[in-house]
Amino acid sequence: MNIKNIKFQEMAVPKGKQALVYFGDDYKLSVVSNEGSYGGDRGLYEIGVFKNNDMVEMPGITEVGDTVKGFLTESDVDVIIKKMHMATGEQPTQIC
Repeated sequence: MNIKNIKFQEMAVPKGKQALVYFGDDYKLSVVSNEGSYGGDRGLYEIGVFKNNDMVEMPGITEVGDTVKGFLTESDVDVIIKKMHMATGEQPTQIC
């Protein structure tokens, strides 16, 4: 899976789009681009990692002490999806 395969949901407030990509039962990757996200005003993406519905740091994906990463290009998001797959051992899926 890559960002071209992700089905985004349009958001009215803040204006933009969001999607969740699942890695097994434990991990989810939130991908957003909206008026309030880091880089969203430039058409870039912000990600956050969730484990069991709690936002968490993910070594190699987010920085120590931070649970989100912004100002990401589509290629950056593709790399993060691959890293999440390798870290979790689970194929990325999307529940729509």
